[in-house]
Amino acid sequence: MHNLKAPGINRRIWALTTLLMTTIVSAMVSATALAQLPDENADGWSLRKETDNIRVLTIDQPDSSFQAFKAEAVLDVPIENLMAVMVNPESCVEWVHNCSESYAFGDGSFHDRYAYSVNDMPWPVTDRDYVIRIRTRGDQNNGEIVMDLNAIPDQREEESDYVRVDKSDTLYRFIPEGDQTRMIWIQHTNPNGSIPGWLVNTLLVDIPIRSIEQLERVARWDRYQNHELVYDDDGKLKGVTPKTQSGDD
Repeated sequence: MHNLKAPGINRRIWALTTLLMTTIVSAMVSATALAQLPDENADGWSLRKETDNIRVLTIDQPDSSFQAFKAEAVLDVPIENLMAVMVNPESCVEWVHNCSESYAFGDGSFHDRYAYSVNDMPWPVTDRDYVIRIRTRGDQNNGEIVMDLNAIPDQREEESDYVRVDKSDTLYRFIPEGDQTRMIWIQHTNPNGSIPGWLVNTLLVDIPIRSIEQLERVARWDRYQNHELVYDDDGKLKGVTPKTQSGDD
């Protein structure tokens, strides 16, 4: 009797084993797909430039001639102001160095949305355009907010006037420190086309420094004042909204 049941048991065991292995492999593939950026605390970061409140470090990336950079800064503006800037789909042109066009497209939410932008390149280099997925998460317990930006080039048809960037991964981490905000910006981009890696790596440090300095200025503009972070019952960030006015009109 035991021998007659064995094949059925073996088939079930094999099915469960196959399912388990498929799940493990899928998880490993997903983790690999998300692990596009070097760890913030990885060995190999090299300090390239430092100002009063900004440090820029770079690190080599495997299978790429283009380095990744990490910018660390303390901005003299509260996190609410910065997030009011970051959720504006057109704010790229206001603070990101050489960003000449930016807007949202498609269906999306605060937590998961899409944006299109154009990066102005010096002549004779062709301008680059980006199709980006933006994911935002925040925790009320520690106040930290993280944004992941990843290129999804096939989400929109290519424009004939630009070279489409097909590999770009960015992480923004915002940490409140009273009325100031600590910002960590990690990015690795393959600009595509025939731009030599050594040239991009030489110019790499100026992009985050100029951008962060401008971000601090933009976050002080009137349009980005008086905002608040909204959390759900579990303490997870839901959005950024203007503060409601109280009192008599």
